Amino acid sequence: MKYTAGTLLGGKLHYRQTARGHRSGLEPVLLAAMIPARAGQHVIEAGTGAGAGLLCLGHRVGGLEGIGIERDPGLAALAADNFRVNAMAELRAVAADVTCLPIGRPFDHAFANPPWRSLLDTPSPDAGRRTAHRAAGGLLADWAAALGAVVRFHGTLTFILPAGSIDACLLAMNGAGFGACRIVPLWPRLGRAAKLIIIQSKKQARGPVTLQPGLVLHDDSGLTPGAEAILRDGAGFPGQLAD
Repeated sequence: MKYTAGTLLGGKLHYRQTARGHRSGLEPVLLAAMIPARAGQHVIEAGTGAGAGLLCLGHRVGGLEGIGIERDPGLAALAADNFRVNAMAELRAVAADVTCLPIGRPFDHAFANPPWRSLLDTPSPDAGRRTAHRAAGGLLADWAAALGAVVRFHGTLTFILPAGSIDACLLAMNGAGFGACRIVPLWPRLGRAAKLIIIQSKKQARGPVTLQPGLVLHDDSGLTPGAEAILRDGAGFPGQLAD
């Protein structure tokens, strides 16, 4: 397996990932910025890949203990190496299927950037991209149920997904015992339709679905100040981190 060496958060983190196949984009960094974790808490990420999401969260919240679940043993090993290189001994990667978690301890927060392309879509010729992007029917429900089984009372579950997945995600979260869902739209530019959304819910919480202020990612100069604070400085989402 060939790798490329790069960085996250404007050079604050060293990050290696596979040269081919699925490569990290903005999603894990934005997702990590939404997790309302505090020092001493325990978090779990499903489908961690090479560990970008946990790395960004660990950079923002010191003293956090985290586990990344990754089905591909090679990627799990790469994530573990990325944690080691960045001196984040409190993070570890486990090679396992999300729906068969080998962990029973309660977590304060769970999060994921799940596969979202339908199996009916034209598949990528690259096996790694196919695995990372294509989802069988019911995957969101299966992931929500598996993660819900290891999240404490009023702990959070957070997914980043295409905007067209709102209905399926809400059904999956509600079915797994999560409520009070908050939807955060991510607009590529002002006046454009949101392509991505972050949905966060609390276990066994009551409350209506709410649409939050959201974030515009780009303007004519490049990244907006809000997006730059997250993607380059490692900040959390402003006004969105109440646990």
